[in-house]
Amino acid sequence: MPPRLTRRTFVKTFAAATALPTIIRATAWGADERVAPSERIAVAVIGCGKMANDYHLPSLLKIDDVQLVAVCEVDRTRREHAKARVDKHYGVEAADGCAATDDFREILARPDIDAVCIATPEHWHAIPVIEACKAGKDVYCEKPLTLSILEAQRCIEAVNKHQRVFQTGSQQRSSTFGQFRLGCELIRSGRLGEVRRVTVGVGGPSRWCDLPEEPLEPGLNWDMWLGPAPLRPYHSTLSPRGVHNHFPAWRAYREYSGGGHADMGAHHYDIAQWALDMDHAGPVEIIPPEKAGEGVRYLYANGIEMVHGGPQGCVFEGALGTLHIGRGVLTSDPESIVKEPLRDDEVHLFRSPGHHRNWLDCIKSRDKCVAPVEAGAHTATVVHLGNLAYWHNRRLKWDPQNWRFVGDDEANDKFLDNPRRDPWQLPAVEA
Repeated sequence: MPPRLTRRTFVKTFAAATALPTIIRATAWGADERVAPSERIAVAVIGCGKMANDYHLPSLLKIDDVQLVAVCEVDRTRREHAKARVDKHYGVEAADGCAATDDFREILARPDIDAVCIATPEHWHAIPVIEACKAGKDVYCEKPLTLSILEAQRCIEAVNKHQRVFQTGSQQRSSTFGQFRLGCELIRSGRLGEVRRVTVGVGGPSRWCDLPEEPLEPGLNWDMWLGPAPLRPYHSTLSPRGVHNHFPAWRAYREYSGGGHADMGAHHYDIAQWALDMDHAGPVEIIPPEKAGEGVRYLYANGIEMVHGGPQGCVFEGALGTLHIGRGVLTSDPESIVKEPLRDDEVHLFRSPGHHRNWLDCIKSRDKCVAPVEAGAHTATVVHLGNLAYWHNRRLKWDPQNWRFVGDDEANDKFLDNPRRDPWQLPAVEA
């Protein structure tokens, strides 16, 4: 059985959680210009590695209408580092400051927490997302949203069933320079004419983990780090020792990630899906390449072909020209496609004020975020379908509305989800 928040568990955890302090500075009572404590959104961060340290913590700490009240991290050194950072920012003593735990269920059991920001490895995304929705928390979850297709479907169901505000960490939709949004606006406005082909230049699929055993990092809850993944000995490549300043290479291994194809693919396939207005859809056929690791082809019902390969980012080929969107790149042939300003009668997509800011605004308004769960789930599914074609050298037909392979019982039986280690089975959506 999955480790659900039963009534007994909730009562026990709530009793402990209510004894945990909520951060309130003396200056919050009117001595400065911060938003009053009663008006702030209480947020907890789950997963305190590089992404949290470099992006989520500094971004959230400088937002006046947010109060970071708890952190969750399975590594003691990283957990204590994150807590100390929050406490220092708010100017409180450790005993009166941010709560810290290695078990996300303690976070979800606290009724004073409004929202959670999940920045764990992707094999640890779906379970906290679903349980957070069931616990009434709004959610920001890093990309790639899931490790399997069934997880993607289940996340959509959980968010919608429990009416939560959800932001996928596809930050390119909120890019400060706006080139991703503008490129998508130009394509949707018909500047390329009928789009025929898209290439997505990102890394390749992951492989099975074959790392040897190393002495366990002191203070690391290794069993919790593994969670639903198979039991295996510790290696620092998967969970680096202490606070680190690099993206760990667990991304290379199938037990925890879809590889570079999933990592940057979750960014650039997302932009391709956004440009093609496919946030609620996806390809209908996936064709493996002759060369392993590059060239998988996706066919869409409207005739568009998407190919894994080519320059960094996305290249769209249409009847009237081509357009290349990437990090620091927005070019076209002919140049007039991007040089001529958008007219009022052309497509104008939502201009995000920033990815965290958009999420917080939507928590207040209950509107959809710029990267809603449907977008994150369907983009993740595009990546998973491509990886499945690579791994099994198999042509697949896919029904994106019913989340099933067409005419392929074996694929439906084996490819929709991954084996899980008890007790971390995928939770039901119902509370």
